[in-house]
Amino acid sequence: MLSDKTIQIIKEITPAVAAHADTITCKFYQRMFAGNPEVKAFFNQAHQQSGQQPAALAGAVCAYFSNIDNLSALGPAVELIAQKHCSLGVKAEHYPIVGKHLLDAIKDVMGDAATDEIIEAVGEAYGVLADVCIGRESEIYDGLESQPGGWNGQRDFVVDRKVSESDIVTSFYLKPADGGPLPTFLPGQYITVHIDHPTTPTSPRNYSLSDRPGLDHFRISVKRETAAMAGTPDGLISNHLHDNVNVGDTIALGPPCGEFTINTAEQTGKPLVFIAGGIGVTPLLSMAKSVAAANLTTPIFFLQAARNSSVHAMAEEVRGLADGITPVVTRVIYDEPLEGDVTSGKCDEVGLITKDLIAEQTPVAEADYYFCGPKLFMATIEVILNELGVDASRQHCEFFGPKQALVTV
Repeated sequence: MLSDKTIQIIKEITPAVAAHADTITCKFYQRMFAGNPEVKAFFNQAHQQSGQQPAALAGAVCAYFSNIDNLSALGPAVELIAQKHCSLGVKAEHYPIVGKHLLDAIKDVMGDAATDEIIEAVGEAYGVLADVCIGRESEIYDGLESQPGGWNGQRDFVVDRKVSESDIVTSFYLKPADGGPLPTFLPGQYITVHIDHPTTPTSPRNYSLSDRPGLDHFRISVKRETAAMAGTPDGLISNHLHDNVNVGDTIALGPPCGEFTINTAEQTGKPLVFIAGGIGVTPLLSMAKSVAAANLTTPIFFLQAARNSSVHAMAEEVRGLADGITPVVTRVIYDEPLEGDVTSGKCDEVGLITKDLIAEQTPVAEADYYFCGPKLFMATIEVILNELGVDASRQHCEFFGPKQALVTV
């Protein structure tokens, strides 16, 4: 527990820390990578270069300080961090490294304003949060390793199949190289791909499992990221997977992790709405296929947005959800359809997912909503759901990359 004195000091310095949070976190990463380069392998350097990771950390620090006297409010954030750390293999011994460089960064940026008393209070606050995270991560590690087929760290998998899903998405079917069993996982979780890239030192990448649990393989469906699409350099690992990883090749994987999940055993018949934008379909398809495979009576509504048929991935699988006992309604929306996309029935709507479309096509008053896609797409969906009166407890979304607040549009 934090002392009353520490709580008071943290409350007093929160505005100043918030004002300098971005500078502090950038300085923190610079110091840590220089002083302890061994931890660099845990971080996606593309997120460092884009500023996403420092911005996400700045938000997390401010959220922690703002809730210093109400730590229970941080439960979801702690779970997200713990799951991510376990996917990467972060251990308790790494926390002192982070703490040292964070305190040094605060001193660097705030100068004389960071008195010994303040640094001591921040150190105490960091220690409490570290203990909470370490405790939760220990539970996750134990759970991962104790289940049949489970593991921690890395395990070799062989590419059993490689399937083109669209012009820009390829699926990789992966089986254990040791011939052993696969662990179960919760639909929506991801695995971590460790690639020893031939030209550029890199870091692990998280990819959602795009198929349901209980099969003889893991499947990831990877979008080829290009500078023209993202406004950033070509995706180093996504392009390497597309171009250089083939059937028979071996890839090291971290175990299934992640907090954006659905548990089919807990479904009570309440309608489920999945809203996918682009490659955001991957965790949502795993969820929907799991519900359908369980032959539940839970109604499913699946809205999938794509530019057109050339980049529309998993089309047949989404439409195939309606083939079983579970009642399923699917709608495909293209915003830039190709010639013939509409007349051939490849899409049901032309345009964007709008408030009217969601209101007309989904049971707004009672459904749980799961959505995933580009940040602007998710921000738009969040605004729409809020305007329709969907309570926050019925809204669930997934970020690909460091967790950030959705910016309203």
